[in-house]
Amino acid sequence: MANGSVRVRFCPSPTGNPHVGLVRTALFNWAYARHTGGTFVFRIEDTDAARDSEESYQQLLDSLRWLGFDWDEGPEIGGPHAPYRQSQRMDTYREIAGRLLDAGHAYHCYCSTEELDARRDAARAAGRPSGYDGHCRELTAEQKAAYEAEGRTPIVRFRMPDEAITFTDLVRGEITYLPENVPDFGIVRANGAPLYTLVNPVDDALMEITHVLRGEDLLSSTPRQIALYKALIELGVAKETPAFGHLPYVMGEGNKKLSKRDPESSLNLYRERGFLPEGLLNYLSLLGWSLSADRDIFGVDEMVAAFDVTDVNPNPARFDLKKCEAVNADHIRLLDVKDFAARCAPWLKAPFAPWAPEDFDQAKWDAVAPHAQTRLKVLSEITDNVDFLFLPEPVFDEASWTKAMKEGSDALLRTAREKLESADWNSAESLKEAVLTAGEAHGLKLGKAQAPVRVAVTGRTVGLPLFESLEVLGRERTLARIDAALGRLAA
Repeated sequence: MANGSVRVRFCPSPTGNPHVGLVRTALFNWAYARHTGGTFVFRIEDTDAARDSEESYQQLLDSLRWLGFDWDEGPEIGGPHAPYRQSQRMDTYREIAGRLLDAGHAYHCYCSTEELDARRDAARAAGRPSGYDGHCRELTAEQKAAYEAEGRTPIVRFRMPDEAITFTDLVRGEITYLPENVPDFGIVRANGAPLYTLVNPVDDALMEITHVLRGEDLLSSTPRQIALYKALIELGVAKETPAFGHLPYVMGEGNKKLSKRDPESSLNLYRERGFLPEGLLNYLSLLGWSLSADRDIFGVDEMVAAFDVTDVNPNPARFDLKKCEAVNADHIRLLDVKDFAARCAPWLKAPFAPWAPEDFDQAKWDAVAPHAQTRLKVLSEITDNVDFLFLPEPVFDEASWTKAMKEGSDALLRTAREKLESADWNSAESLKEAVLTAGEAHGLKLGKAQAPVRVAVTGRTVGLPLFESLEVLGRERTLARIDAALGRLAA
């Protein structure tokens, strides 16, 4: 394919929240377009009025922008094949359905649901394929008139060729479907509404899509689309049949396909938890593809430079939340510290932050940000890590208190307070030496000695580096919190 001639599309339906499997499909299409210097077409498949919503449509646009995707044609920017929402293209589908009927590529089918079900059951019982049996393929004018006299309204069904269909999948290699396994299929409902089986390939044809990269769940519809493309080429609607590549399933828990209903599939969940777009896209790219055998962490630009859909692994890819978090943590470390601090901003104010807005201290935040950056897996964790700086008193985790405040902790805290009182509060190393010395006086190593101090001052057993935290919190507030902890122990 010559450079610049690749045209791919991403065509979600605006139903519910975007999910990570959808994002992975968008990513592979976008990366392939950018890698080849081609065109990325964003199209909205919103013909299901009962399920589609304007809210979901806006969420899709917002999500793609948050992830950093740009599109060359599509909603809000237009293009030579506008409109890019199927609900605004109904006249086109009706006109092409009529042309398919006139040319004999499609026909009216008057079978009722009950009749279809009965014949399918009979076919199964006889060990025959249970797809549509071609009952209405060759109706005479009299038979059609008789059905219509009964008040039946037909659907439009596409006439599949009586021959095997073979194609080379970009991901899976050569695939053949026998005619008995791909029966005639509906393309227009009885109420005149076009079905996905018609509108999707018609739009691909009119928008001159060259590569259809989509989920494995749509693989079985490919022979239908290839047959329909042949008819559309004959009618002058399509120029060529696109190449198809079917991306591997994304599996969830229990090796089941990750569903839109699975909580961990929702893109909104990852945004709310503070995943970086860079981290999430890096991880999703690993679900079926890799930059190299020994490197998991890379940027989007590196992916684009290397991505070829023929390198995608056809085997199912398991979504591992812990691995996703680890990849995101690596991307947090890669940020410039000022960029990191700025990205944490939403979690340092209402509604996420438990402190009053006037208690937030920018200088203190700037001082601890470099230390926080080495600790987080997701940005939302910052709130619990720094709340001790901005709340009047620490929020004690009772389990942490019980774990840290063992017998003799009061004596240790009194010694630590005494040593800290005379330490150099402009030096984290001096504060460390104070606690180390206090621990030695009680026969404790630094790890055990600092645990009661940490809980007394921050409320938790884990968090930011302790002595840098004490330096930022300051002498007066640190000693007051140790006094309060001693009072609590005495009580």
